[in-house]
Amino acid sequence: MEPFPSDQIQLPRNMIENSMFEEEPDVVDLAKEPCLHPLEPDEVEYEPRSSRLLVRGLGEHEMDDDEEDYESSAKLLGMSFMNRSSNLRNNMSVYRQNPNGSCSVPSTRTMVVCTVVLVIAVSLIMVIYLLPKCTFTKEGCHKKNHTMELIYPLASNGKIFPWAKIRLPTDVVPLHYDLVLQPNLTTLKFAGSVKIVVNVVQVTWKIVLHSSGLNITKATITSAGGHQEKPVEFLEYPLHDQIAIMAPEALLVGQNYTVNIEYSSNLSDTYYGFYKISYKDENSKQRWFAATQFEPLAARSAFPCFDEPAFKATFLIKIKRDENLSTLSNMPKKATAPVTDGIVQDEFFVSLKMSTYLVAFVVADLKNISRETNGSLVSVYAIPQHLNQAGYALNTAVKLLEFYQKYFLIKYPLEKLDLVAIPDFQSGAMENWGLITFRETALLFDNNTSSARDKKLITAVIAHELAHQWFGNLVTMKWWNDLWLNEGFATFMEYFAMEEVFPELHSDEDFLNLIFKAMMKDSLNSSHPVSSAVQSSEQIEEMFDALSYIKGASLLLMLKHYLTKDVFQAGVEVYLHNHNYESAQSDDLWDSMNEITNGTLDVKKLMKTWILHKGFPLVTVVRKGKIISVQQEKFLYRVETENWTSDASYLWDIPLTYITSSCNFTHCTNAYLLDQKSEEVEWIKFNVDMNGYYMVHYADDWKTLIDLLKKNHTALSPKDRANLINNIFNLAGLGKESLEKAFDLIEYLTKESSTAPLTQALFQLSLIYNLLEKNGEQQLAARVMHRIEHLLGDKIDQQRWTDDGTLSERELRSTLLTFACIHDIRNCSTTATQMFEKWVKSNGTMSLPSDVMKAIFTAGAKSSDGWEFLLQMYFSSASEAEKSKMIEALASTDDVRKMIWLMQNSLEGEVIRAQELSHIIATVSQSLPGYLLAWDFVKENWKKLTRKFHLGSYTIQNIVSWSTSQFATKVHLLEVKSFFESKSEESSQLRCVKEAIDTIQLNIQWMERNLATLQELL
Repeated sequence: MEPFPSDQIQLPRNMIENSMFEEEPDVVDLAKEPCLHPLEPDEVEYEPRSSRLLVRGLGEHEMDDDEEDYESSAKLLGMSFMNRSSNLRNNMSVYRQNPNGSCSVPSTRTMVVCTVVLVIAVSLIMVIYLLPKCTFTKEGCHKKNHTMELIYPLASNGKIFPWAKIRLPTDVVPLHYDLVLQPNLTTLKFAGSVKIVVNVVQVTWKIVLHSSGLNITKATITSAGGHQEKPVEFLEYPLHDQIAIMAPEALLVGQNYTVNIEYSSNLSDTYYGFYKISYKDENSKQRWFAATQFEPLAARSAFPCFDEPAFKATFLIKIKRDENLSTLSNMPKKATAPVTDGIVQDEFFVSLKMSTYLVAFVVADLKNISRETNGSLVSVYAIPQHLNQAGYALNTAVKLLEFYQKYFLIKYPLEKLDLVAIPDFQSGAMENWGLITFRETALLFDNNTSSARDKKLITAVIAHELAHQWFGNLVTMKWWNDLWLNEGFATFMEYFAMEEVFPELHSDEDFLNLIFKAMMKDSLNSSHPVSSAVQSSEQIEEMFDALSYIKGASLLLMLKHYLTKDVFQAGVEVYLHNHNYESAQSDDLWDSMNEITNGTLDVKKLMKTWILHKGFPLVTVVRKGKIISVQQEKFLYRVETENWTSDASYLWDIPLTYITSSCNFTHCTNAYLLDQKSEEVEWIKFNVDMNGYYMVHYADDWKTLIDLLKKNHTALSPKDRANLINNIFNLAGLGKESLEKAFDLIEYLTKESSTAPLTQALFQLSLIYNLLEKNGEQQLAARVMHRIEHLLGDKIDQQRWTDDGTLSERELRSTLLTFACIHDIRNCSTTATQMFEKWVKSNGTMSLPSDVMKAIFTAGAKSSDGWEFLLQMYFSSASEAEKSKMIEALASTDDVRKMIWLMQNSLEGEVIRAQELSHIIATVSQSLPGYLLAWDFVKENWKKLTRKFHLGSYTIQNIVSWSTSQFATKVHLLEVKSFFESKSEESSQLRCVKEAIDTIQLNIQWMERNLATLQELL
């Protein structure tokens, strides 16, 4: 790579720079307790979210990072911090005073006691004199190791478990795993053995690692160079998913040892770990499929391991299988050897150094298509009846892999890349190195039933997972607090790559809508910084949210535009080269960028508040002639004033961009000192194309921009127009601007033809409609729908029931017609019902336009006969794209019994896959008959839901959010609060629960603030 000429870099200066303030941690005063080594209040920090105590200054040095966290939860079976105090209690007799004031002669007993006391006092003085002076100072004698005594928890067998923290110790690190597995798809169990080569960093008698739900039958240890396996005692502590191997002798620094463990377990019936999947083959026969999903914490349920991302190692994997099945793993297959009758063993090449959560294997009956590119064989695998839908994914993966290798200047390091369609999969996809697993709808493209939106989704998911092969796999975050380094970067690269390789998809419009939704979440008090301290499994699961993905990506987009694309790309290359096959933190990325900026800009200072503070700024613009003044504050919906954080602690360095009436928006993307402009401008619009993560309030200038949109809306780009619509409706919700002005701004939409502003306006108006409809304001809701029809009716009439046009036009058609059919606008339902009836008469064989298929199915499912026919077609369809549209249409019924049936059967996962449940609940909760039903279902099945999908998971986040988002009464607020408070502490403390409560309070506030205005306005 040719080094970037950093001395020639010209960096823009369009930025508000403000001093930044950091939040002070909450402090617990432990100094009130008497102890041998007194702790000052500032020596103990308390983080209530994770029940942690950080103790400093207790020995010669501060505790190591891996020793800093102790669980203080009562669940730790008696573990506590003990402060031992030694107080001298001296019983001193006093002289008695006679009534006349003279002192009587002390008794003999008194004299003896006084003599004893005198001796003790003299002894104490001598001890004090001989002790070091530092003993009685505030700091104490740091050369002596005055540590607090820790009471360890009990293992499952009642013995003391030698480790008390959630994070593993670092005195032993793994180097290599030899893993042998034998899954049985008849008994649905598996047996395994693992040999882990570890290196000792610090002398110890224990090796603590992770294991969850494994029945361990044997454990031994072998010393370096030794051949004799020595039996060892092993202890289990299920609360932390930990086991401890107790060595028969001290493990010496620098030496390697091999831990050998044999075990067995059941294939999981959840979506985590090594799990089983049932599906029907082309002959409708039930077949079984075994696959893995280890991120974030489930590798430990497939084999004992050091299951933290920083513990990277190499892996040699062997899998015993039925000879009629096939296996896949991260690396290419090295050899296959017979074991017994009908059973063979596949051995894979040794992997690169990687984290445990990236290990993967699949055992199933699969077929594939392949193509080689740049020395790597790219393959797409699917069950046999779906192989004809794999072609688009293969072409897309090859193009994207070639693009990433050129952009990063690092070759994809493996000889093969497999993309596998899994019949039942909770998330969209998983980036396992060399073996990426996908939900079928995110990988398979059917030319007859997949829509423009389906094509965009498949392309986006492949782009995201391939980006992970560098961001996440080659360079991994050290701990889950910096998950955004993985997910934010992969999301940013996903949309950047799509713009570069597939510009016809207009992926930037989708990214814009995602940013808007992320900002809605980030404006709540329940939000969290992109980089947040996490400890428990629930907290780690909750990091997989819109902020880690979308906010992280949008901050990188903002930085790229500010640094310029060449500087940003050079910084990315430095980051990947400096940390390949290792782990990194946020600061490592900023340091890499600073290597390129070479002192002209401190990227770390610029990005600090964006990463470490929650929320985002609101920039207010005031224009007086040639003078433009701007100021910032935190954009936050104030719900509970007692939880309000002062604005002064939230100041950002904001890269500002702007466009004015005197320059072309495609070229005018800078801002220097605006008052140095020699001419006055008619209008000014900040945050060009929404490339910055902030909102803008134009104060008195909104009228100027509204007039501009009415007279010449194309003076602004489609993304700028969408940005204005989003900002003014959010400001109306905040109370900074009137709802009347927001409705005035969107009056221009009758002339609008671009997808981004139309979809954003429809989204904002739908929020208002849903809120009114679900809260007894049906007449007012009907008036909102009438306004929508006034603005968009002509556009709806112009849509053709075909699949022609650009991808952006086709996607808009799908959005408008589906909305119109659901709400019975114009003649949409009539046309759709007629097409559905023709399809029924053909017994489902007639080809329907894929872009309007969902609208047709939705209209058809309104009748009982149509719903039943659609359900039967769902069971028989071989296209996952078609089935996805069918299930949403089925869930949009007004029949309460059908809604309940769908949700219940999806939860059971037999006739409808459990992967569809969150989509079904989302659809049901949007309808008037269904929104209370969805919430009741969640309440009644909370235990089953959290067992199937895990507390904190993205699916649980969505289920909680959708099932409560329509509530806007104090009764519902109390009900939601009471329900979660009645559950476990883990449930009640979920961030998604707090977000749901915030949202209900905001809905109540919005209704109180705007209901009267709406009645006058409409």
